[in-house]
Amino acid sequence: MTQKPGKLRAEFRTELPSGWAFDEIEARIGPIRDQLFKQIGQPVRRKEDRRLVTGRGRFTDDFSVPGECYAALVRSPYPHARIKGIDPSAALELPGVLAVYTGVDALADGLGPIPHSPVPSTKFDVRLTAPDGEAPFIGPHLLLPIDKARHVGEAVAVVIADTKARAEDAAERVDVDWEELPHVTDSLEAIRPGSPRLWDEVPDNTLVCSHFGDADATDAAFQSAAHRVRAKFHINRVTAVTIEPRAALADYDKASARSTLYAGSGGAVRQKRELASVLGIDPDDLRVLSYDVGGNFGARNRVYVEFGLILWASRKLERPVKFTATRSEAFLTDYQGRDLHTTVELALDENGQFLAMRADNVSNVGARCVSLSPLSKGSGLITGSYHIPVAHLVARAVFTNTMCTQAYRSSGRPEVTYAIERLVEIAAEQCGFDPIDLRRRNLVSADQMPYRNAVGAIYDSGAYEENMDKAMALFQWPDIAARRDDARARGKLLGVGLANYVESSIGSPVERAEIAVSPDGEVEVVIGTQPSGQGHETSFAQVVADMLQMPVEAVTITLGDTDIVSVGGGSHSGRSMRHAGTVMTMASADLLAEARRRAGAEFGTPAEDLAFEDGAFKCRATNRFLTLSDLSTATAPLAVARTNEMHAPVFPNGTAICEVEIDPDSCQIEITRYASVDDVGRCINPLIVHGQSHGGIAQGVGQAMWEDCAIDPSSGQQIAGSLLDYGMPRADNVPSFDCEIAEVLSPTNPLGIKAGGEGGTTPALATVTLAVLDALRPLGVRDISMPITPERIWQALASAREANMQELVP
Repeated sequence: MTQKPGKLRAEFRTELPSGWAFDEIEARIGPIRDQLFKQIGQPVRRKEDRRLVTGRGRFTDDFSVPGECYAALVRSPYPHARIKGIDPSAALELPGVLAVYTGVDALADGLGPIPHSPVPSTKFDVRLTAPDGEAPFIGPHLLLPIDKARHVGEAVAVVIADTKARAEDAAERVDVDWEELPHVTDSLEAIRPGSPRLWDEVPDNTLVCSHFGDADATDAAFQSAAHRVRAKFHINRVTAVTIEPRAALADYDKASARSTLYAGSGGAVRQKRELASVLGIDPDDLRVLSYDVGGNFGARNRVYVEFGLILWASRKLERPVKFTATRSEAFLTDYQGRDLHTTVELALDENGQFLAMRADNVSNVGARCVSLSPLSKGSGLITGSYHIPVAHLVARAVFTNTMCTQAYRSSGRPEVTYAIERLVEIAAEQCGFDPIDLRRRNLVSADQMPYRNAVGAIYDSGAYEENMDKAMALFQWPDIAARRDDARARGKLLGVGLANYVESSIGSPVERAEIAVSPDGEVEVVIGTQPSGQGHETSFAQVVADMLQMPVEAVTITLGDTDIVSVGGGSHSGRSMRHAGTVMTMASADLLAEARRRAGAEFGTPAEDLAFEDGAFKCRATNRFLTLSDLSTATAPLAVARTNEMHAPVFPNGTAICEVEIDPDSCQIEITRYASVDDVGRCINPLIVHGQSHGGIAQGVGQAMWEDCAIDPSSGQQIAGSLLDYGMPRADNVPSFDCEIAEVLSPTNPLGIKAGGEGGTTPALATVTLAVLDALRPLGVRDISMPITPERIWQALASAREANMQELVP
């Protein structure tokens, strides 16, 4: 990994698009950024790990408050059913039961719906609308419904008791009078005429239908093309399976009329704002504490009904109330991910040059629209890493009787990467091109950057072909034939899959940093992001330590307490280091400017004549110096605050290659080799970024091979209700990964950061599938669905044999 210092904009041959200017940032921090970094780029070991591995983590369920009671939820056993009545009397007769609340009670108390604000709304997000061009109807997300349940597991009542066991027992005694209704769980079925309707406001279940690109130019290109290929794919539904099930503890203080909520999340500030809205209280009357978070991947970035319910119950009962989901509850009612149907078409000329692309993407949002990020992010990247002059996309979002979907690691990008990479492979086979040469011929080149793709997304920087070359070298590509022969001699089928990817990172645009230097030399940084294992306490400290020329050990990162953190966008969409790094760098410049002013006054010297070296201001005419701690006093602390708004997206990119061996008798699959090259922009801590790459790969491989939130269409029941039913990647079923970090700096922010947390996941679905199909191609298999289990391989082989036999019949 090499460092690439220097002026970032000089890497571009054209003016940056409107909205990407950062002259003010450049003027303030340019000189600092161009210094020789001592901490940035170093593999500093994570400061937080000792606390976590010695049992001193502060996860939500670790907290208890004297006198706390417990909540249990009454959930719908049906995917679609009218609530004719709820009788809590039998539950209330049980000892220790304090209350049973229903949607009618919540309505009477004036509780509002969760304001998810699901439509992405930065300046660079694609505009998703209802079919009539207006804002989409999202389905109000009440804490408890009053009319009907719209998916299996939806909470319809909450029971509060003095022990968890009593609350769970009482929940089973609540009598709900149900009227079962017809249901639909698949998005393609939901848009068929006559399908069950979830919301009267959306008769055809289609809440979003938007068009992007140039339909006429695309049609013309297809008409003149020498080759046309078409394919349909379903990217299956998965769930996050965070190691810590979701939990929350609400504590109401009657004297101050304030509530405190302990709840792990992707952003405490957002949770506070949205929950205050639900309760109808002033945000100042709610404090949210989100300390250590045991996994997120998107599932914790939106408010859950249980958080609002226990806050409400705690205020009504004037007692602390706690909720911790069981693993089965988490499988059933954590926000889920993916679930996209896509139809894609590609037009090529006689030489294999891509001419045009069509796509029709149908996203299953579940019973309510919590987030349109997956559809939005994927819509902007349907052409992937390739120069396709024109394209047309229809993007639709559809209600079904399933749990709500939400942004899940790399939100929307693995789906479209899977589609374009499989389509390119199909085009190579059907049209007689070498798949690697076909990709190389059509990759966006480095000298085309910044590159506007056919649906309007502007890729900031990248060296796509160089990524592919590096990955192939890392993978030892020339040795594939020998490895294939060796596998064949052992009775195995070897296959290789390569996928290029580009993803985008935007996220909430506003971030704030507060930096204070104490007289004893300690530096505190308050920031509004929220880690869930990414190592922010270390990597953020590296940035500030370099800016202030102080040891990393002297910098403490404070986050997760809304009484301290007033502004912040949380952690999602790969935004954390880019937004936090930018605003921390700006705040550091502000702090140094104030420190320089104070030092000049102390020395009686013009501030601009002072040198700043090794964390101290030095008077050139003397041997005197003042450290930052010398310039901070109890009465005049050296402290600054800076808020920054940044809309410009970045586009991490790379190449991944997977090798598998398949036993044709048992149909067992083994991943024998996996290599990736990921362009993350400037890498702050390669040790942490490599860890993110490894985890991202495992998560993508997990979906490709084992993970599936399968739903029985006849009953609407989710089949996987525990870890006995839901396959997961483990240390013994993935190999050691060969990963390399590329650093092509982004011009959109002062440190040149892109993102490093999601690139591993983005191409993994495609690489594994393509590797399996490459291994099975000699046996006639041309398609297979995820997850690629041994059973599906057996079925694919059986179908191929049957097809071959039919061809032999005269």
